[in-house]
Amino acid sequence: MTWIQQNKKYLTLFSLMMLMALTRSDHFGSAISLPDASLAAFYLAGIFSGGLVSLVVLLSEAALLDYIAITQLNVSDYCISPAYVFLIPTYASVFLAGLWSKKYTSFKASDVSIQFALLLVATLVAFLISNGSFYFLSGKFPDLSIVEYAGRVAKYYPAYVSSTLIYSCSILLATKAFKLLNKEKANSEVLN
Repeated sequence: MTWIQQNKKYLTLFSLMMLMALTRSDHFGSAISLPDASLAAFYLAGIFSGGLVSLVVLLSEAALLDYIAITQLNVSDYCISPAYVFLIPTYASVFLAGLWSKKYTSFKASDVSIQFALLLVATLVAFLISNGSFYFLSGKFPDLSIVEYAGRVAKYYPAYVSSTLIYSCSILLATKAFKLLNKEKANSEVLN
């Protein structure tokens, strides 16, 4: 067994940490930055790394990145409020969906569909937790009606879900394709 095979979990977690660190500066992306991949990192960590330690490491990294951005890089602290603590269940919901998705490993349409559905539902739950807690607990929207909130959901949800789906699905499909190619290569070597 190679060093990479022995340390696959840790290398995967490190890669997801790097992805989050490189993209956390902007929720929806811009001309000079990629959209935030935090939700995708938590979901994929549930699949590939698993365990409470991975969740705690990523939660700690997210908080540290936010702290550095606000205190050292002059990023606005607008989103820091009593609702910030609700990022814990936000990220935990997609991480748990990843843990549940872990058992659907094949490249069959049924497994891919189940993983996609779990990711989609978890992303919706994450959005409702983070967005809802911010709007209703931050104190920045004291007179926000349900109709106004629904309008804001319609404005922000598509970007929120699309970046998570793009990162997660791209990495999952690439991983599944790589495993399938390796399996076929191993089968052809056995036959020769």
